[in-house]
Amino acid sequence: MKNNLQHAPASAHLPSDLADALLVGRVWRGGDINGPSVVVARNGEVFDITAQVPTVSDLLERDDVVAFAKAAQGESLGRVEALVDAALTGAADAPVRLLAPNDLQAIKACGVTFAVSLLERVIEEQAGGNPAKADELRATLLKDIGADLSAIKPGSPEAEKLKQQFIARGAWSQYMEVGIGPYAEVFSKSQPMSAVGFGADVGLHPESKWNNPEPEVVLAVNSRAQAVGATLGNDVNLRDIEGRSALLLGKAKDNNASCGIGPFIRLFDERFTIDTVRNAELRLVIEGAEDGFRLDGESRMREISRDPLDLVSQTSGAHHQYPDGFMLFLGTMFSPIKDRGAPGAGFTHKLGDRVSISSPSLGMLVNHVYRSDAITPWTFGVRALYRNLAQRGLLK
Repeated sequence: MKNNLQHAPASAHLPSDLADALLVGRVWRGGDINGPSVVVARNGEVFDITAQVPTVSDLLERDDVVAFAKAAQGESLGRVEALVDAALTGAADAPVRLLAPNDLQAIKACGVTFAVSLLERVIEEQAGGNPAKADELRATLLKDIGADLSAIKPGSPEAEKLKQQFIARGAWSQYMEVGIGPYAEVFSKSQPMSAVGFGADVGLHPESKWNNPEPEVVLAVNSRAQAVGATLGNDVNLRDIEGRSALLLGKAKDNNASCGIGPFIRLFDERFTIDTVRNAELRLVIEGAEDGFRLDGESRMREISRDPLDLVSQTSGAHHQYPDGFMLFLGTMFSPIKDRGAPGAGFTHKLGDRVSISSPSLGMLVNHVYRSDAITPWTFGVRALYRNLAQRGLLK
């Protein structure tokens, strides 16, 4: 949908070291192709390499993924900045349009991986999805348990001791179980092929009245449980629906366009490593189209309670395989509580909000917020992808 908020230059939405960044992603090509293509961006120039790897999942499966992506030949589609500009202006007739950079991978997400996000989940649970109770509960919980959580290693003897103390005080919660217990919360965020990309609209379930974006680093993981790259994600969060019951997690998390990923997957190489992710700082900016509201926050990965690779191993291993790989949201420490409107009302989205999630090494993911039932429905799935690839003669 059209949004009149002014946007930053295209270069601001790309890695600060673009000349050294090895980026892979997907675009929709119009004309005779009329379908998705796998692309690699090297030194800021975009190449269509679909003739050699028909899906991003196939690309990430290669043992030589970095060397291949550096050398793969393909048709030049021009500068990456032009793709970003087209996405920001919403040019529906653009011959090449950015898509989410993943395709066949399962889309998984980890929750409650930061102490502050644990606190907010307990608030949601105890508030029963009612935002009016949040401020009072937050003050009480901060006083009772806030200081106890930040230094606790999940699954440690200290965590078990704290659990017994909480149980004795009647303060134990299912969210605390995954926050400081041995097992992480890992859930299915969305379906393969359902994520929207840079510049697209993200969707809110029409029944939700208390919701927020969740800015996260997303790991790209192959079928061998190897993290081969990273990107940015927006796990659209419906606090009122999930807060009523954890059994409503699917209804709260998996809706049309409720998952934004992009703009590109940056492959791990000598310049960009898992340690870059461990030390990443994410910035979140929310700008209201109708009320001039602005919220600026951050999420610091060094404060995560579980190492990213531990989260990968909890997701995939002898107990669970992903033959097409998976995208793994690592969680966030950011849960906006700034009042929007009446004092004590807290934060919730308004239609038309622009959400910008950025980190210097990964660029910026930009999406606009509308209702899931009013924006473009998801119709191009796995069958459509393979039908299109077959028609183009790309399946061997």
